[in-house]
Amino acid sequence: MDDTASPEAPAATLPLLDAPAQGLPPVVTDEAGLARVVEAMAAGTGPVAVDAERASGYRYGQRAFLVQLRRAGAGTALIDPTGLPDLSALGEALSGAEWVLHAASQDLPCLAELGMRPTTLFDTELGSRLAGLPRVGLGAVVEELLGLRLAKEHSAVDWSTRPLPEPWLTYAALDVEVLVEVRDALAQRLEQQGKLEWAREEFAAIAAAAPPVPPAEPWRRTSGLHAVRSRRQLAVVRELWLARDAEARRRDTSPGRLLPDSAIVAAARALPRTPQALAAAQGFTGRAARSRLELWAGAVAHALALPEAELPQHAARGEGPPPPRAWAAKHPEAAARLTAARAAVTAIAERHGVPVENLLQPDALRRLAWQPPRPLDEAAVAQALRARGAREWQVRLVAREVAAAMASARAPEPERGAGDEGGDEAGESAEGAVADGA
Repeated sequence: MDDTASPEAPAATLPLLDAPAQGLPPVVTDEAGLARVVEAMAAGTGPVAVDAERASGYRYGQRAFLVQLRRAGAGTALIDPTGLPDLSALGEALSGAEWVLHAASQDLPCLAELGMRPTTLFDTELGSRLAGLPRVGLGAVVEELLGLRLAKEHSAVDWSTRPLPEPWLTYAALDVEVLVEVRDALAQRLEQQGKLEWAREEFAAIAAAAPPVPPAEPWRRTSGLHAVRSRRQLAVVRELWLARDAEARRRDTSPGRLLPDSAIVAAARALPRTPQALAAAQGFTGRAARSRLELWAGAVAHALALPEAELPQHAARGEGPPPPRAWAAKHPEAAARLTAARAAVTAIAERHGVPVENLLQPDALRRLAWQPPRPLDEAAVAQALRARGAREWQVRLVAREVAAAMASARAPEPERGAGDEGGDEAGESAEGAVADGA
């Protein structure tokens, strides 16, 4: 296929990719079928396109409900993991191949649950970002690089549905139909831009990354928790979250379908003393919420009855620096360093056509500005960035200019009033003391 399609061509005029070239394969649902897929994929050549469909928003957790693969010489395979929860044999058959995924970080966790882990990969979404593509969704990337339209109308359906409708399966098969061709066109563009080695470093980091550590208190991720002030209110959030999570797990449904986060926060702020009062709270008017009103009311009552010693504490600030919005008043030197460093990184990103967040993680830059190395030079900044997970290509691009920008940064002179003598020294000492403990 032609990978030099004009980006100016209206999408509606591009050919629509609406059917797999070799027809729609049957869904593999048993061990015999899986064994045939393993054999075929092992005998195939070149990179293997991999994708997975989850039922986010419908089912509990993020497990895969369909796995799609395509490899030269093997064709396309669609596998139903609900009856085949162990795909480790397939993972082993593909261990020497480069996996091609779009937005790999979304699919790798659920594939790992099935026993499939890549040794090398190519992430077409991340590669598109590094290449400076204006849109990085798979459909947009296919349009840009291959001059084809890819229908995406089934992306948010309930993939736990059985049997899966044929239009959904066609959509799923097409997601891997041209993924290797996208990879080849993207690799060519990245090489022309001098960025292919950057991309390879990023892909290697993704493949080697350890699984994320589950949070010790996942209830603290409730959306809107910042509006909850007292420890008693925090207890209500915790007990409602735990009750919702247990019920969602039992019913194998998305927790948000039972009770939205906004309802949990509204109940915590209202501290309702009766089921009737709880039913009147925001978010408890829906059928799903009302059908389990007794459960929610019991969780709230339990939180209200807890002794003071058993109430959750307000979350302690982590090891990192405080939010940058507070720096200017109390830590002006750090604020000046951050402002200068951000400007330098933004300029570098614009020169190279790379999104700022892909050039350097914002958290790494904040920590560097808060507690800069001594001496504040290129070598020390490079070492500090490596310690915070920056890849070598990132270090090479930003270390010298960030070091220079921070070294030359100066905080604005404070407005002095009567009796302010010595304030600068006190502020400098306070910043140093906090930075030493960060």
